[in-house]
Order: sequence, then C-alpha cells, then structure tokens
Amino acid sequence: MALSKKGKTTLRILAGVFAGFFILFSVVIGIALGATYNLEGLNDFNESEAALPTQIYDRNGRLITEFFSDEKRELISIEEMPRHLIYAVITREDQDFFQHKGVSITGTTRAAIGYLTNNFAGGGSTLTQQLATMLYLDKSDVSVSRKLQEIWIALQLERNWSKNEILEEYLNKSWFGHNTYGVEAASKFFFGHSAREVTIAESMMLALQLSSTNKYSPLKNPNLARERQKEMLDEMVVQGYATQEEVEASFDEFWRNYDYTRSGTTTAFFERQDKAPYFSEHVRYLLENEILLGSADIYRDGYKVYTTLDLDYQDAAREYLQVGIQSANETYDRNISSRARFATEVFVPAIDLLSLGFNVDQLRVAGEKQLQNAKTYFRDNITPMIDMLTLLSENSNDGGLRDITWTAYQQKENLEKQTTVQGALISLENETGHVLSMIGGNKFEQTNQLNRALQARVQPGSSFKPLYYSAAIEKEVITPATMIYDSPVVFWNDDGTPYTPTNYKGEWEGPVLARYALAKSMNVPSLRILNRLGFDDAISITSDLLGIPEREQVSRGLVRKYPIGLGVISVSPIMMAQAFATFPNEGREVTPVFIRYVEDRSGRIVAEPERNLREEQARQGRELQIISPQTAYIMTEMLQTTVQEGTLRYPRSLVGGFGDMPIAGKTGTTQNWSALWTVGFSPYYTTAVWIGFDEGNNSMGVNQTGAITAGPIWARYMKEVHRDLEPRTYNRPANGLIELEVTNRNGLLPPAGYNGATYTEIFREGTEPREFDTSEEFQRQVASEGRTKLDQSISQGGVELSTIGGSSLSDSGISLDLDLELSLDLDGTGDGQGGSNGEESGAGNDGDGDSLSNPFFDDSFSLEGPGGSSDVIPPEGGNSDEGGNPYLD
Repeated sequence: MALSKKGKTTLRILAGVFAGFFILFSVVIGIALGATYNLEGLNDFNESEAALPTQIYDRNGRLITEFFSDEKRELISIEEMPRHLIYAVITREDQDFFQHKGVSITGTTRAAIGYLTNNFAGGGSTLTQQLATMLYLDKSDVSVSRKLQEIWIALQLERNWSKNEILEEYLNKSWFGHNTYGVEAASKFFFGHSAREVTIAESMMLALQLSSTNKYSPLKNPNLARERQKEMLDEMVVQGYATQEEVEASFDEFWRNYDYTRSGTTTAFFERQDKAPYFSEHVRYLLENEILLGSADIYRDGYKVYTTLDLDYQDAAREYLQVGIQSANETYDRNISSRARFATEVFVPAIDLLSLGFNVDQLRVAGEKQLQNAKTYFRDNITPMIDMLTLLSENSNDGGLRDITWTAYQQKENLEKQTTVQGALISLENETGHVLSMIGGNKFEQTNQLNRALQARVQPGSSFKPLYYSAAIEKEVITPATMIYDSPVVFWNDDGTPYTPTNYKGEWEGPVLARYALAKSMNVPSLRILNRLGFDDAISITSDLLGIPEREQVSRGLVRKYPIGLGVISVSPIMMAQAFATFPNEGREVTPVFIRYVEDRSGRIVAEPERNLREEQARQGRELQIISPQTAYIMTEMLQTTVQEGTLRYPRSLVGGFGDMPIAGKTGTTQNWSALWTVGFSPYYTTAVWIGFDEGNNSMGVNQTGAITAGPIWARYMKEVHRDLEPRTYNRPANGLIELEVTNRNGLLPPAGYNGATYTEIFREGTEPREFDTSEEFQRQVASEGRTKLDQSISQGGVELSTIGGSSLSDSGISLDLDLELSLDLDGTGDGQGGSNGEESGAGNDGDGDSLSNPFFDDSFSLEGPGGSSDVIPPEGGNSDEGGNPYLD
C-alpha cells in the first residue's frame, strides 16, 4: 500500500534522525577503534603502497612490456586534469563533495530510506568514504562494523587532506573496468589518449565507469552507456558546470567517431604496449606455471624479469616475417583468382552446356555458383552492417539477428584459418639455447593469439631429412660421398602396404651422391637412406634431436612407415630450431631458454631458471650428446652445400650472400605445397621459418616453395642479425675426421691418371672409401668394344646385345635405350642439365655444371626409355648389394 504524503514526510524525518544517530554513533565507535586501528600513511598524502606491475626486459635491459591484471595504473596530478573531468566526476558521484566534511547527511538519509523501504536507490557513501574503503578496508565486507570504520576514516581523511588531494588520490586509485585503475590508464584504454585531453563527453563516460563498470561500459553495452551519458551530461548543465551547447556538441562528436568494432571482452592487458607479445605471453605462462609459484602475484608484486630476447633481432624478425606473409597471401590470392577465373569462364559454361545438351539437371553448376557468391557477399559485406545495427537496438543481446551475425562471423573465421597464410619465426643461440626472437603469427590480437612458433603441430616436409641423414652418418650407414640411385622405386611398410614416392616434376637423375641428394632435396635417394638406416635408429635419434619424448612419438606420426622420411610427422618451429641447433653445438642437446633470472621489487633475485638448467645439464653430462661431434660437423658441412649450391642458393643470392660467415640450412615443402619451411644456422644462431595455414591442407600454389617463399624471410633475417658479428668457423673436432679427394662420379678414390672431376670430402675415420673409381677405364673399354660390336652387327644385318667384352649387360649394370642418343662423359662432369628432384626445383638448381652437378653414369641407359625400370625395396635391410663397398647403394 502506498504511503500518504504525511507518511512519507514522517519516514524522511525518521530516516534523517536515524542517519544522524548513525553518524554520531560511528564517530564515537570510530574514536574507540582509532586507538587500535592503524591508518598507515594517513598523514603522508599519496604514500600508500600501490600494486606494481611486473616488468619484462630483453637481454640488453630494455623494457619489453609490463604485466598487470586488475591494476593497470598511471598517475596524473589534479592540476593536469581538465576542469570538466573533475566536474563530471562530482556530478556523477558526489554533488555535495565540496560542502560536506567527509560524510553526507543527505546521502546517508537516502540510503537509510532505501534500506527501510526495501527500495535501494543508490549508496550513501561520499567520494571520501569510497576512497577510505579503497585505501584501508575490504569492500567485499558488507557489515555495520566496516561501515563504521569507513565513516571514521573518511572524517580523518578530510581532517588531514585537502579536497584536491582527496580527488587526486581517488581518481588515481579507482577501478574503471577492463583491467584499468586510475583515470589516466582508463582514458588511454577507452579513448587512446591521456586524461589531460579528454572532452566533456569522454569525461562523463569515464565517470560512469566508477559506479558500474559492466553496466555502462561503452564496449560491452554501448546503448545503455550512451543513454546514461546523455542524462548525466544534462545534469552537468543543471549544476552549472557546462552549457547545453557544449555537452550536445561533445556528445555528438563522441558517438560520431565511436568504434563499434572493438570487442566488449577486451582489456587493458590485451591492449597493453608490448614489443614482443608472443614472447612475453609465453614468459607470463612460465612465470605463473613453472617459476613463480605459491603466493607470488606477477600482476601486483612488481617483479623484474630478465629474459633472453633481443629487441633488435625481434624487430628484424617482425619486419621480414610480416612482409613475407603478406607476399605469400598476395601470391595465394592471385593463384586462387586464376583458378576461379578459369572455372567461371571455361569450366562452368562447359558443364552447363553439357547439362543442357543432354538434359542432365544434376550437372547444373551455374546456379550453385551464384548462390555461393551471394553467401560470400552477405558474410563479408552485409553481416558487419547488421551487427552494428544490433548494437544500437534495445535488445542487442537477444537472439535473432545477433545469432545470425555470430554464425556468419564464425564461418568467416573458420574459412580464414584455411585460406589465410600465417607464419612463424624463432631464433636460438646455438651454445646457450637463448631464444633471441620469436614471432608466433602475423599479428598478435585478441582473436589471433595462437603462438605457432611453439604450439603449431605442422609437417616439416623435406626440412626433416637432415635429421635422419645425421642418424645414418652416426650409425655409419652412409657418408656424404655414398652413391645413391634416384630411380622409380616401391617401398613396403611393415604392415604390407606399398609406398611409391615421386620426385618433383617426376624426373629422375640416376646415381647421385648423398651430399648432392640432400642439397637438392631429392626424395627417393633420401628414402633409400632411411631404408638402409632402419626405422628404429631413425625414430630414436630424430626424436632426441626434436626433443620429443617416447610417449609422444606415435601421436606426432613418428611411426615405422616410409612417409616419415618426407616429413609426414607433426612438429613445431621451435622443435625444428632446437634440432638444427644441435649440429653447430657439436651434437649436444639444445634446450630453449626464455628467462635468465627474476628479481623482486627490492632487487633481490628470487628465481634463476637458466642457472638451474645449467646445473641440471652439468649433472647429465654425456647424456646430452645426441650425436657425435664428428657427425655434427659433417652435417654442418653438408648443409652449407645446400646454401651454396642447393635449394637455398636462390635466397642466398637474393640477399647478396653472407660474406665470410658460413651459413647452413635446409628448405622444406610439404605435399600439396601447403606448408613451407626454411631452417638454418650459423656458428652463432639457428633460425626456423614456417609459412602455412592454421587449418586444412590447401595448396599455396606450385609457385610457392620453401626456397621461394620461406627462404627469403630466413635469409634476410640471418643477414641482418649477423651484420655486426665477426665471422666465425664451426668447431671442428680435433680427431675422428679425415678428408680425402674423391670422384664426383661415385665418391670413390681417383686412380692414377684419372681425368674426371674430383672434390675434397670429409668422413668419419673408418668410413672413408678404400676402393678406386674404375668407371672411367670401364667406360673407355665399353665405348671401344661397343662400337666394334655395333659395326660388326650392322654390317652383318643384325644386332647382338647379349654380351660386350665377355660381360653380361645386366652384370655390368649397362642397358641401352635405342631411342636415346648414345653419348660419352669421359671427364665425369655430367652435362649439368636436368632439373632438381627436390621439391624446390627452380629455386636452388641452376644447372651450371659445377663440381656438384649430377654425376650421370653413361652406362645407365635403359631399354624401357628414360628413367629405367623400377626397383622394389622390401622393409629395412632389403638391400640388393652383395659385397663390395658398403657405402655404395
């Protein structure tokens, strides 16, 4: 039942009396409590200890970013604040601020009436009381005792501080939502500029956050915030703090320039200044989950974290990776447009013509194409406008259109993951494992925080090959000069399934040396090496290099099947960098390090993760030696060939070479050209670059490979970070290695009087060749006797090819293709022609006929035509060799 006018008056009187007695009672109780209650810093304005953010530094002591959670705070003096900002806060929070002495009779009476009538209409705390609770009390404690303390402290604040000091402390300590504390931090978060520059409308929007950060957030509820902002601006006019014209002009300007695209869930933490966001986010994870445990609070305790990052290297990585990703996306878009244009102009009309001619409605595609175009136009152009309109509607959070736009956004996001090229780059110091730079994607945003450098599970393609090459050298299965045949072959997996690999462009080069096969990224020779090595040793050593524990081998695809030889496994860029860094680190395991040590706010070291790692490594000792120093050195030599003459020759030339700095590396392109790699190192650093899609297996196009797309990014970065470093050589073991001159043709010792090309190769002692290359002498004999036999056969009217010189053709490894031109190669140089069988043909193979050109045997002709007949290779150890040189396949 509604109260009469007389009843309401009586209630107000009673409430006023109640409020008066309550205040008086609070003073009395406060005096009693004051004898024991410690108001620390009450007489020292602005001396209360504020929460401090944790600061993250690079290896040169430069600030990367700060970590804060609920207190992103920056201080600003009252003199620097615009008058209309002060007036907006007074209008919204405490219109009697300059009249009361810390407690408002009016406000307390209003609160009492609301309490008595169960019709709460706002709190009765003054701005000073709010500050008292903020500084000294627990706001979550809703009790009479806490209220009594609040009133007493507010009275003491008014006694000791001026009104301006109270305002300054209040505005610098208050919570404004979205992880911002203080008006300066809030202004920068909401408006992108200092509180010194806020307009009247912006001032009122900030004032609204003081009472209800969720309800009146312009990012979460722009409609409610707009409505309430207008009401309070009009109240400013009533109070005489602004004119109607001023508030209307400012209000219109505010919403005319308002950004509706900002997410309502964004916070100052995600929009903080961060020079290396992917790196610092991982540092935050390590601090919270591995290093600073227990009661440590990295958002308030003011730690100083000294990391391994180099901001100069980080800037170079960001620049070159972003340019490379942009170029890859542009090329991909052109490729897609070309395919779409062919489909639209040629394929679709042809199919529709067939459907009309033969009256087959199921073949009709034009209508489906138009429908798909309409869906795309709606998703990309109409959805954003509908979403903006829903924000302005009264029921913006209800279903209907909001659900439609949300679904469209999800579809677009999923599509982008399959059609937008992403990338990652990570760089390590070989000896220490220090992570010097790390970029986990194109841009670090709230919707793009996947750190692909650490978290991606992608196939490495041919960049995986050096890992089991090193295992084969370690197990003395091959040497860099081992002859391998590049020809069609069928491998049989343990489960009885066949695996038939092919080379790039389907070309075959015949017999090649292992060094050449790796430099040119040839598939079949690499798989022949894997077959000779065996799966057990290949999986064991490559897992150790990659840092994959045994329990994860199967889930990452490291199983006993031949596709692993072409990189059909799951890795991340940091794992590839870690593996390759083992080679210049003399075969020792490399553990990535992000944090060197941590100090508390007093400068005392509280954590030393790097020191702990070094102590653990010292305890492990020889267990860290994954491959021998001799094998590691041989791999650095072989991978330098890839840069000089192989698939990385193009990127090296693009940057003008690396001067006297020896650089080694390997490219990789996965099946269907869906992921591109370059991983390489110097005596100082190892860097891995990955380019690909987050989801799906779309092709980026045959014109994008590891050498053409990822290679230039890697080469430009490596050139930049080595610019001011003194050239250094790789550490060569003092013993256990031997260098010999071998023939280009088959990697054997050149006999006396040998006229063919030779080069100096390096071997582990005991694996060097001991046989002489007799192919030159044999070819002369074959050529001489072959011509004689042919002349005789032709003159007699027939051709007898069963024997030449008393030797069977099959026994000598000779077959003739009568459709081919018979030619001799007595100098052993090869013709220097023929494309690369690696996946990067055209990028690294220039066919210049140098000392590493394909050493074709002139006796490798075939009656079946180019390529010869196929071999069939059984599982592990099914080697057709019987006796002879164990390093000649």
